[in-house]
Amino acid sequence: MKNLTFISCLLVSGWLTGATAADKNQPIYKDAKAPIEDRVNDLVSKMTLEEKVFQLNQYTLGRNNNANNLGEEVKNLPATLGSVIYFDEDPELRNAAQKKAMEESRLGIPIIFGYDVIHGFRTVYPISLGQACSWNTALVEDACAVAAQESRMSGVDWTFSPMIDVARDGRWGRVAEGYGEDPYTNAAFSAASVRGYQGKNLADGKQVAACLKHYIGYGASEAGRDYVYTEISNQSLWDTYLPPYEAGVKAGAATLMSSFNDISGTPGSANHYIMTEILKNRWKHDGFIVSDWSAVPQLIEQGHAANRKEAARLAFNAGLEMDMMGHCYDKYMAELVKEGKISMAQVDDAVKRVLRLKFRLGLFDNPYTPKTTAKERFLLPQSLATAEKLAEETIVLLKNENNLLPLNTKNKPTIAVVGPLAKNRPELLGSWYGHGHAENVLPINEALNAEFAGKANLIYADGCDFDGNDTAKFNEALSAAQKADIILLCMGEKKSWSGENASRSIIELPAIQEQFIAEMKKAGKPMVLVLANGRPLGLSKVEPLCDAIVEMWQPGVPGGKPLAGVLSGRVNPSGKLSITFPRSTGQIPVYYNQRKSARPNSGKYQDIPSTPLYEFGHGLSYSTFNYGDIKLAKETIKRNEKIVVEVPVTNASKRDGAEVIHWFISDPFCTITRPVKELKHFEKQLIKAGDTYVFRFEIDPMRDLSFVDSDGKRFLENGEYFVTVKDKKVKFTIED
Repeated sequence: MKNLTFISCLLVSGWLTGATAADKNQPIYKDAKAPIEDRVNDLVSKMTLEEKVFQLNQYTLGRNNNANNLGEEVKNLPATLGSVIYFDEDPELRNAAQKKAMEESRLGIPIIFGYDVIHGFRTVYPISLGQACSWNTALVEDACAVAAQESRMSGVDWTFSPMIDVARDGRWGRVAEGYGEDPYTNAAFSAASVRGYQGKNLADGKQVAACLKHYIGYGASEAGRDYVYTEISNQSLWDTYLPPYEAGVKAGAATLMSSFNDISGTPGSANHYIMTEILKNRWKHDGFIVSDWSAVPQLIEQGHAANRKEAARLAFNAGLEMDMMGHCYDKYMAELVKEGKISMAQVDDAVKRVLRLKFRLGLFDNPYTPKTTAKERFLLPQSLATAEKLAEETIVLLKNENNLLPLNTKNKPTIAVVGPLAKNRPELLGSWYGHGHAENVLPINEALNAEFAGKANLIYADGCDFDGNDTAKFNEALSAAQKADIILLCMGEKKSWSGENASRSIIELPAIQEQFIAEMKKAGKPMVLVLANGRPLGLSKVEPLCDAIVEMWQPGVPGGKPLAGVLSGRVNPSGKLSITFPRSTGQIPVYYNQRKSARPNSGKYQDIPSTPLYEFGHGLSYSTFNYGDIKLAKETIKRNEKIVVEVPVTNASKRDGAEVIHWFISDPFCTITRPVKELKHFEKQLIKAGDTYVFRFEIDPMRDLSFVDSDGKRFLENGEYFVTVKDKKVKFTIED
């Protein structure tokens, strides 16, 4: 027994010794307990040039829906590839590709899987332009967390969102993807989206890496035409287009995406100033930049590069780390390194940036996505509740003559519901609807039937299509309207009319819809116009015909339920516009924070008013809010001193309502001229009937009153400043 015990001890001792030796031989990059930077540096030191180059390329996976070809898709992916855009919604194919990377590559480096999750994965919520109208960053953060959970559990580690391009031209289709015309608004929702997507721990299995896009100035495309040239001075770059990106970077955004557009002669995807000097050197961003789809070879079309090899050199040396479907880096980068046209040091830095994110996502330690059912991943009750709440708060009541809304159902009225959107499901999803399914959308008619059951008689008629010139159904709709007490017009845009490559020369409703609205007016009944669209619309022809106008945007899977709640009064509308509605297309560009005119009383349009139809921040409520005077703690402050401003708001109605306060500042005279006013803070607060709530804004002079020059340096001048809330305005002075 003593001998057996001795032998056993020797065996255990030998096993422990062997295990210790094995641990010592394990590469640092495989040690889950080692610091990420140590793991990154160790792995890069072991990689060949070819392995490094492939980490800087992105291909696609899951675009072929033929199940027999899925194996071929995986087979065609290089085992050392850095990333793929994953088009499937199940982790099975993703895991097969990941297995190839982990087991067939020399070093076992995992792939990162990206996808355009713009406003939801399967639980699609309102488009971003609508989200901004909620002025509820916390709710948008929650919605992004829902998208992250569904995405990560489906095999997607990385979303190409949020889009934070300041956009002031409704003709540009991608205005739907962003948060409107204001830099501060885009900055606030940029940070909220990043927090929602990424959470506190990217490796927890329910978060995804965010990607700020499009870096930068894409929203300034001439005449709203996608992909085209933009003329942006360095001054405008810093005071208008960069603030949302700086906010996103400060919030911890893992990546950015370069923009398609040529910026004053240097395309965004080859712009050293924005990608290296600003992002990496000034802002110290340690993540990476991915190109937009095939943007690197498009440098040739833009007249910047003569061929793909030169495009690879220009883009990479400017600071663009990953080539999305351009096949310029994989074909030419190694050759450019050997020729001395790209430095090995820069290749190593780029690879480290990509690997750093993979470690932060936990992909080296948990490369595979656990298999779950669709029921476990999608359309969870709390997810649907978040989407519905957000859709409610995005709705903007633009007009409400004689308090037509909410609809009075005391005498059980008959409501004629007409228009192409009345029974439509798919168009309510909006553009970039991820893996949303039309059958999950609650159409307006079904929502109204449930909301007004026993309270109103509903009759339906299509009346007209979205476009075209077919008036054959006009009479049927007019007959329904004549029998009704109220006409509900469900009009707007198809989801394909906004989004990428969806520029439009005019932003008015199509002629057939305008004609149809005019025809319904003949019934002589009160008319409520409901709009579902992906851009601001020119409504000057139809606005006078309608007693009330409700902007519901494109709400996603909640569909018509939030709208029905607003119409019935169950929901008190609280949305306010994040983008100006011009009177007509010819008024573009029109936005709230323009600079002052040399002749304020001249230079007006001769055929229409120069004011917008509905201005930035406009939005009505069923509650009545009375604003008191703005109160200042003091009228003169030092440059390094903070000041609190307050405004009391009283709900003078008999129903609770949420009100949004926008705090604007103005600097009437400055070395560099400034906009007439600039949004610096906003807050949304529920105020109960009869109550007064005091909104407060603590002004930090350097943060809130300073301006920026053409090199990005902030400066604060002494003198007068104004704070404005609605029609209330107060002056104070800054001095040394």
